[in-house]
Amino acid sequence: MEITVKAVLDALRYVDDPDLKKDLVTLNMVKDVAVDGRNVTFTVVLTTHACPMKDMIHKACMNAVLHYVDKSAIVKINMTANVTTKKEKDETTLRDVKNIIAVASGKGGVGKSTIAANIALGLARQGAKVGLVDADIYGPSQHIMFGVEKDAPGPADFNGVSKMKPVESFGVKINSVGFMAAPNQAVALRGPMATKALMQLFHDTVWGELDYLIVDLPPGTGDIQISLCTQLKLTGAVIVCTPQPIAIADARKAIALFQMPALNVPIFGLVENMAWFTPEELPNNKYYIFGKDGVSNLAKELQIPLLAQIPLVQSIREGADNGKPAVIDGDSLNSLTFIELAQNVAQRIAIKNAELVEA
Repeated sequence: MEITVKAVLDALRYVDDPDLKKDLVTLNMVKDVAVDGRNVTFTVVLTTHACPMKDMIHKACMNAVLHYVDKSAIVKINMTANVTTKKEKDETTLRDVKNIIAVASGKGGVGKSTIAANIALGLARQGAKVGLVDADIYGPSQHIMFGVEKDAPGPADFNGVSKMKPVESFGVKINSVGFMAAPNQAVALRGPMATKALMQLFHDTVWGELDYLIVDLPPGTGDIQISLCTQLKLTGAVIVCTPQPIAIADARKAIALFQMPALNVPIFGLVENMAWFTPEELPNNKYYIFGKDGVSNLAKELQIPLLAQIPLVQSIREGADNGKPAVIDGDSLNSLTFIELAQNVAQRIAIKNAELVEA
């Protein structure tokens, strides 16, 4: 029996994208189908490089061709991605940025900046083009976490206007007020000036083409958060919280801010940080220092996805302090945990963008 391109496409109609609930052919995710005797090649274009279902989709495509077309076929599948976006086009330096994601918290000290850094790196490690804005104007830390505190943005041209070239570290483009203030210098800005400084980080930086721009927000629900939501078209937000009741009370306020009708920013999910402590010498023990499942229960109550539970691990803190975030630590458990978190964030973005297309 001769193998045809039509037969291959018909077989792939039996393979659904688990998130988008439609088959790959209908979603126009199958490209460049070619047949040469028993050899079958094609490309599957996913909605994100960080797709957590990549291996499952690859296997399903392989099985579909072997089952519905020819069990002796030699199938080669190229898995690639074209990150989706519903961001409105503009002519600013953000024009080639597909998705802007805020990482926020209700209170300080919950590890929001550590989570933001590792989400950015997790996405970059999956092959995405990623940028990071340290929007914590009064307490910037990303320049330290990425080991570039002695660097500074360089000059760049944008439509004949002098702008900044972001600092790059571990494949992530970064800009922060931390590059512009001495270590002992306070960033003493009133609300309007702080907002202006923040918007300069976005619009005076030549970002180039990015799949994701992660924004590390300051804690709380003040001028910075409101300005970001009203002046930029956010794709959505991730809320970071520890399990303790005091932190959860503030997280509720942060969630409520993004959900205000005037702002209406999608919440992709919650991250429970410092969920438990496991001593290195007692790897099977879990000590719930800040309480147990507080954020998990909040997620269930508010019907918001729980994206990850991150344990309290000394090496995560040390990596952040030493300019080597946990994700870059090879195949360690910490690295894999944050990569899974990044995949979950990317998955929620893809689903939200697909829903907006259908609306």
